[in-house]
Amino acid sequence: MNTLLKGTGVALVTPFKSDQSIDFDGVKKLVNYLGAEGIEYLVVMGTTGEAATLNKSEKRAVLDTVLQHNPYQLPVVYGLGGNDTRSLKEELQHLDVTGISALLSVSPYYNKPSQSGIIAHYQTLADASTLPIVLYNVPGRTGSNLSAATTATLAKHPNVIGIKEASGDLIQCLEIKASTSDDFLLISGDDLLTPAMISMGAVGAISVLANAYPAVFGQMVRLALEGQFTKSHALAQKMLPLNRLMYLEGNPTGVKALLQALGLSAPYVRAPMAEASAELKNNISKNLIK
Repeated sequence: MNTLLKGTGVALVTPFKSDQSIDFDGVKKLVNYLGAEGIEYLVVMGTTGEAATLNKSEKRAVLDTVLQHNPYQLPVVYGLGGNDTRSLKEELQHLDVTGISALLSVSPYYNKPSQSGIIAHYQTLADASTLPIVLYNVPGRTGSNLSAATTATLAKHPNVIGIKEASGDLIQCLEIKASTSDDFLLISGDDLLTPAMISMGAVGAISVLANAYPAVFGQMVRLALEGQFTKSHALAQKMLPLNRLMYLEGNPTGVKALLQALGLSAPYVRAPMAEASAELKNNISKNLIK
């Protein structure tokens, strides 16, 4: 099994200044913090990184900052997905992949393709990419589900190595494991479902909450991977009140408010996202993990 993406990956936020420009010093600070706290890898330009509102040059600048200021030499996964297959193929063909370990590619959104359309989309990308690809299924954002049968079909492509599964459907997770080879990586995309998914064969998680609490989240994952599920679930329960607050006003609004409360980063997000309300910030501050 490919163990490069085993454990805790962090869906890295993109820190901004008050004028919504990128805070590159903030990027470096966060990378240093996460590495020191023992997480296994970084995911740059996912949903939590606000990739939807960064242009190509900004995305590249954030990626280069992470690659050049990575003192713990953490593997880096780069988010590259969309709903225009041809333009993504062209982008892949010109992408400088130096220092990148894998790509995370979200299932096409908005145009809601059929399962056969999703298969054709990913096969085109996998054929064009020089890097391994991790599928990303998040129906709550894309408007369509990447079914277990579709995942099994795509898993046969030598360049498709796993899936970040954020459907919240544990039956579907079981079906994925039952229909793919042992070396196909099932990765949790729902933070607190991670112990349950590991019990089904997942290898870890790509986490939002780990931006703020990498040590606690990472320990939860490691305990589950060691089969110590009682202790792992206890940590999940410890994070439950805070996790519920993370998405009340959208992601990454919640986690950026949490990072502010911990003194790790500013709360600024890029429009059309809005900064956390005073009420949410207050509730987050009341529920910090001791």
